[in-house]
Amino acid sequence: MSMTTRDNLLDIRRIYLEPAAAELPRGQEILARYPDAELVEIAGHHRIPELYGDEANVARWVRIKTEALVLGVKKSLTARPNGRSADFIAPSTANGCAMACAYCYVPRRKGYSNPITVFANIGKIIAYLQRHAARQGVKPEPDQVDPHDWVYDIGENSDCSVDATISRNVRDLVETFRDLPGAKASFATKYVNRDLLDWDPRSSTRIRFSLMPAADAKLLDIRTSPITERIAAINDFVAAGYEVHVNLSPVVVRDGWLESWAELLQHLDDALNAEARRQLAAEIVFLTHNERLHEVNLGWHPKAEEVLWRPDVQQAKRSQTGGYNVRYRTGLKGRYVTALTDLINTKLPYCRIRYAF
Repeated sequence: MSMTTRDNLLDIRRIYLEPAAAELPRGQEILARYPDAELVEIAGHHRIPELYGDEANVARWVRIKTEALVLGVKKSLTARPNGRSADFIAPSTANGCAMACAYCYVPRRKGYSNPITVFANIGKIIAYLQRHAARQGVKPEPDQVDPHDWVYDIGENSDCSVDATISRNVRDLVETFRDLPGAKASFATKYVNRDLLDWDPRSSTRIRFSLMPAADAKLLDIRTSPITERIAAINDFVAAGYEVHVNLSPVVVRDGWLESWAELLQHLDDALNAEARRQLAAEIVFLTHNERLHEVNLGWHPKAEEVLWRPDVQQAKRSQTGGYNVRYRTGLKGRYVTALTDLINTKLPYCRIRYAF
């Protein structure tokens, strides 16, 4: 199996290990892949004080993402109803990320660092999904998620394209959904992993390539594949048997933002072949930011906050965890959404907008 990352995205030197994970075949495979890594035994993948909740880690943000890996066991298996990106959010086979996007919501939950955690009990996760999909039966009617299949997001808290460089978990899921009647896997990604082109998904996995104007990506999408590379990959992934949508997210309002989006959409239109155009759809998500994440970013990437933290056009709402989320003000946001959707309808008239908020 060829699993490679480029540009030193990962250089695993330390593995935080739940003993139960080391007893499973997938855990053993991962440990064999990194034979020189230091092993640190842990009681649970959520309880690692030196990684989570330590404010001093802001200074080592990227280094921790590069060098640390957590290997654990997923204990709670549930498929949560969703209704936007997917019908259900599948149980995670990983969480955290090697990339460092400045707007990512995961650090809000995991403190000051969020390296990749891989769950070794893939067999139990797959068996749960097979049972869950079987219980759903035939989808009764088309909806914005999918006209035929029940769609399961398999990468809510991680980037599956990067996860696939560490273990077979993502490939096992793609192959599982290939044989699940009436069900489809889905994940968003900012990383082009061409190993996935050999997996023969047979239209049962939807990849949503996340896109934003190149200037925004250079500032905000840290350690990701360039936007040009993501767009260039779309035709190849469609030809390989994937359904490919675009995730226009997050939309960041700044001076000249709409002109930048017009350039991006033109680039996309120029790149797509007829087959890719026929199946294209888009999700549009405007930026939601967070007070705690704003404070974290000021410690490692303050330049990003000049466009992410905009009190002049944002309003705050207390979140369920007690912090403040900020989003574009009611009224203003409606105009922003209309302006962008009108632009898409003009530039990409063949692209169905699944939802915009």
